Amino acid sequence: MKNLLLLSAAAIFATNAMANDVRVFKVHYHFDLKYQDAKEYPAQLWNPMPYNSNYQEVKELTFKGNYDNFNLNRKNEYSANTFYAKWNKGSKPKTLDIDMIIQTKNRSIPLDVIKKASAKNLPIPNEVKIYLKPTRHIPTDGIIKGLAEKITEGKKDRFAKVEAIYNWCTSHTFRDKKVVGCGTGDVHKIVTQKDVEDAFKNGYYGGKCTDLSSLFTALVRAAGIPAREVFGIRLGKSYFSKALGKSDDKGFANITTWQHCRAEYYIPGAGWIPADPADITKLELVEKLKYSDAKVQKLKEKYLHSWEMNWVGFNTGRDFVLYPKPEQFPINMFGYPYAEVDGDVLDYYNPKEFSYTITSTEITKK
Repeated sequence: MKNLLLLSAAAIFATNAMANDVRVFKVHYHFDLKYQDAKEYPAQLWNPMPYNSNYQEVKELTFKGNYDNFNLNRKNEYSANTFYAKWNKGSKPKTLDIDMIIQTKNRSIPLDVIKKASAKNLPIPNEVKIYLKPTRHIPTDGIIKGLAEKITEGKKDRFAKVEAIYNWCTSHTFRDKKVVGCGTGDVHKIVTQKDVEDAFKNGYYGGKCTDLSSLFTALVRAAGIPAREVFGIRLGKSYFSKALGKSDDKGFANITTWQHCRAEYYIPGAGWIPADPADITKLELVEKLKYSDAKVQKLKEKYLHSWEMNWVGFNTGRDFVLYPKPEQFPINMFGYPYAEVDGDVLDYYNPKEFSYTITSTEITKK
């Protein structure tokens, strides 16, 4: 067993100071990689780690395990923070424990700031233009391009276009509880109509958070505005609705299956703006509300430009290659632990068989 290591988050990933109004969560990951009935096999694990920003920060990080090699890196196209561990072939258990203290702050960009910046029509920075490009799962041409043009018809201002797409997405999508995990976010399979008019008038698009955030992202990119999915996990209680996160009276929650994908769009002069079209549909489904209900409309207005931070973000990667390079690549998205044992990919949608557990306890001082 390796000795327990305590590392300053600042020594691992770049960090910014947090404001005083915060929530604090103690998060624990436990891995015990399994592989059918085999007794000896090699294994590799890539686990997504939170990024640091002015609304979330890893304050402490400790880890221990019987791995043969490990590293913390972001050597990939999207600079996705990654904990990598490797076990050589052998019969010893493939175990790992990661503990983090995560501090968050609710994130909201004032609408007047966004609108003023959008009215200036400033150029898009070169480093942001990657989020205008299509990926394997995020098309920006064909019917998606036509649909974006139809939704934003007559609108010149960037934010006005985003708002129109957001309103259209939240009113035309639904949360499909039959979809496994967060969904694959394959927009080709969400929009299947053969012409724009049919997609615009008759489309009723189902999926989970990655699917619906990806649809929003694809349409915003097709309208010429940078957008991206942000993959992360819910940490605990939501003060808006239990549908969006809950915990027991001690602040504890088993969050193993609480992965959640959000979205951002970019307005030059205002920066990246948070959004969450997918949680509108989850609120409707869990609380059995209609889109027109006041509570749904209130959340829709909030989530055009804010996030409730009972959640932490990991990365914005889509269709990219992890480091060290896995045997199977590229990875569709990196919101779940990813592991290969003896060259085969474990099913991260099935944590019991994988196996892993993730728990969180809110330790914010009241």
